[in-house]
Amino acid sequence: MWESDPFRLRDPARAEKLSRALAQLAPKRPVKIVHVCGTHEAAIAESGLRALLPKRVEIYEGPGCPVCVTSTADINLAVKLALEVGVILCTFGDMLRVPGTELTLEEAKAEGADVRVVLSAADAVRTARENPHREVVFFAVGFETTAPGTAAVLLDRPPDNFSVLCSHKLIPPALEALLRENTEVDGFLAPGHVSTVIGADAYQELADKFHVPVVVGGFEPLDILYAIALVLKQLREGRAEVENAYPRAVRPGGNARAKELMDEAFQVMDASWRGIGTIPASGLGIRAELSRFDARKRFAIQAAPGEEEPPGCLCPDVIMAKAVPTDCPLFGTACTPLSPVGPCMVGTEGACSIWYRYGERPRL
Repeated sequence: MWESDPFRLRDPARAEKLSRALAQLAPKRPVKIVHVCGTHEAAIAESGLRALLPKRVEIYEGPGCPVCVTSTADINLAVKLALEVGVILCTFGDMLRVPGTELTLEEAKAEGADVRVVLSAADAVRTARENPHREVVFFAVGFETTAPGTAAVLLDRPPDNFSVLCSHKLIPPALEALLRENTEVDGFLAPGHVSTVIGADAYQELADKFHVPVVVGGFEPLDILYAIALVLKQLREGRAEVENAYPRAVRPGGNARAKELMDEAFQVMDASWRGIGTIPASGLGIRAELSRFDARKRFAIQAAPGEEEPPGCLCPDVIMAKAVPTDCPLFGTACTPLSPVGPCMVGTEGACSIWYRYGERPRL
């Protein structure tokens, strides 16, 4: 038998005890818990945590991959800026292979566009300073985790040849949209990374309004099992509260300075989510006083919305936690990381990409 170490977050003895606790806490009926973080899904798949869950408890990934939910129109616009306008287009590596209507950014680069991978908005600013005679656009994607970094560079007097194509999105409105669309959700495992910024209290209105448990969880195997146990305990006791199972990183009010930066640089607006549609007050747009750094206004061009749902692709259902990747007839055959059909197979946080890498199944 394993010896337990209370300070290890991958302790098999403690995992075994948590697994037994989950079996005792699980209601007699089927339970569907949804998380909205690709890092959670990767940890669940890599560690085989679904094998430790009671058979009546299922874990789905919702709209937790920023690459997956970036609209086709935004990708088309980024391609147009790089290929037709001729800007230096900087973005994160996961965005290069997301299908647009006609081209990916990677394909645009192959046709001569200057598309560069950066690790942060600050790297894009550095590129602009090093290329003063070129227009440099940072294609900003991601949730509240990456938005403060974009806000910081916008507020720090970037060079005149720098602008941002803003596609940042907010997690709480997406959770509400998911609940309105998918009434089978019994509880949420809230994302630890996002919650370090917005705080655990950001989910209180959701829990109260829909009477659904929300537990903020970390990313180690024991973090995740513990958070699931708290969700099941709430369901068993008929409670619907916000609990913080990741107190070593997440505070009730989050990161005050990061939220201040976002408030100063951005305004909340409606946003289009790939696979979901338009969600009210779920996106961030650059404030009018910083409009000179807004690529949409600087270049005054538009791109067609494009096809959000490729034929036969179940990415919209996967994003909305209505299906798992293996439900899709294209998974692992026509759709692979080398030839992705839908966005969920592209990004490292996409459910399909994760299931393909780790050979995940609903049950091992």
